[in-house]
Amino acid sequence: MNRREFLTIGAGAAAAACFATPLLSSCSRELDTLQIGYIPITDAAPLLAAHARGFFRDEGLNVERPRMIRTWSSLVEAFLSGKINVTHLLLPIPIWMRYNTGAPVKVVAWDHTNGSALTIGRDSGIRTFSDLGGSQIAVPFWYSMHNVILQLGLRERGLKAVIQSQDTPLAPDEVNLLVLPPPEMPAALSSKKIDAYIVAEPFNALAEERTGASILRFTGDIWKNHPCCVVVMKERIINSNPVFTQKVVNGVVRAQDWLRQNPLEAASILSQEGENYLPVPRSVLERVFSGYELDRYGPGNTPQAIMHPEWDLKRIDFQPYPYPSATEFIYRQLQETVVGGDAEFLSRQSSAFVAKDLAETRFVKRALRETGAVFPDIDLNASLSREEVISL
Repeated sequence: MNRREFLTIGAGAAAAACFATPLLSSCSRELDTLQIGYIPITDAAPLLAAHARGFFRDEGLNVERPRMIRTWSSLVEAFLSGKINVTHLLLPIPIWMRYNTGAPVKVVAWDHTNGSALTIGRDSGIRTFSDLGGSQIAVPFWYSMHNVILQLGLRERGLKAVIQSQDTPLAPDEVNLLVLPPPEMPAALSSKKIDAYIVAEPFNALAEERTGASILRFTGDIWKNHPCCVVVMKERIINSNPVFTQKVVNGVVRAQDWLRQNPLEAASILSQEGENYLPVPRSVLERVFSGYELDRYGPGNTPQAIMHPEWDLKRIDFQPYPYPSATEFIYRQLQETVVGGDAEFLSRQSSAFVAKDLAETRFVKRALRETGAVFPDIDLNASLSREEVISL
């Protein structure tokens, strides 16, 4: 979706009326009913678990069953047009929305950390990052953590990201990137239309189980406990109804705490055998929530998906506080990342300004105090800062 298409969506009659006149019935519904949209990936787990476990209802919210949407551009459209009022987005997407198109989107919490991987085909011959030269790799969206982390690794190994037709020959040091919706990636890899893809779970675990694909690297093993998806709301709703916003964030924080303590139960509830929030088998989700074994992915394996066992990570993890240092790092990396379309907007703001302006942290801080949720990396009595650790 280019800027013109984005602005056309944002200027839709319903959305325009809602922004202009908050008292209209369509806007009132936004504030009375929690309407969640999500991509069918485990990034959405906190929103889905909060619905399934009744955390949103416990907060006094009237909540509809979350709507599954297949592509990031369609999810953005649904958010802007008012069909949903809370969703999860890959962190670079609200950066693109807010600073390229002026969309009034705000991050109210991180949704999860890690939870993604670079997956290679069974017969690709790829065993390390250096082997990616000359390959075709799919990313879920140009403005994604996946594209940022992939290209960070490519640059480290002296490889060049390009965007061109798949029929155009590649130099040995070039890697061609294309965008595919996450649900289409395993089939494209199995049919050898692409050599690899980098995406959120469960599509890495799904390819492992069904096609014999391998994990080249877990993204959290490159950038320790990196953010991926974030929970976003419209700035107008946050400002006009802080009580509604606080209830939403409380539910998300409670769900993240529950997910950390109950990973296998979460896999069961979210699976197609359970409440069918995610259209994948329970066995695949159990691998996502618990499958980070060193004897399978660590030293001695080829490829070696875990290079930093000393980091003591989980394949996917959850914590809500949006550390500014991570946003600053992402923004700086985006300035070096090849994307489709015009990225001139990335030169207009400083990374420090974006880190301060993009997120609204008061609701997370209050939720952490009031819900009793505990996360190992968050200390409300400390400075709430961290150092970003990156190592290929």
